[in-house]
Amino acid sequence: MLHIKLVCLGKLKEKYWQAAEAEYLKRLSAFAKVEIIELKEESFDDKMPAQMIKETEARLLKNALNKFQDAYIVALDERGKQFFSIDFSKKLSDLALSGNSNFVFVIGGPLGLDESILKMAKLKLSFSLFTFTHQMIRVFLLEQIYRAMMIESGRQYHY
Repeated sequence: MLHIKLVCLGKLKEKYWQAAEAEYLKRLSAFAKVEIIELKEESFDDKMPAQMIKETEARLLKNALNKFQDAYIVALDERGKQFFSIDFSKKLSDLALSGNSNFVFVIGGPLGLDESILKMAKLKLSFSLFTFTHQMIRVFLLEQIYRAMMIESGRQYHY
């Protein structure tokens, strides 16, 4: 069984995102043990430089990621690799078969992830050239992980 952790800056605020997350966590429970780790995102305004905020958030993320030394870290980043769903499923399956059954997906805040966090990742993953809120991408990620599990098990969800 896979062990998947989502390390996220910020919480899901809207009830509809919370409901969607709960649904995918329930569906994923047949395939993986999934844990959501929420860290406090920094509030920002024009007075604090974006880089300073990202560095502050990076310290929080590093503290969390240091607990998962044996995990395959995937950072969500707009400049990352894009996959078709079938290829993403194969990537997860191939990694699991080669002994990587612990995955940590890192989702940054509104400003994205600091370069130091991106360097810790073994894979940088992008969902699109479009920019999405970190709340949306959290649900999108869970859905794509679930889709990957369904593809791998040969079930009809994907089609």
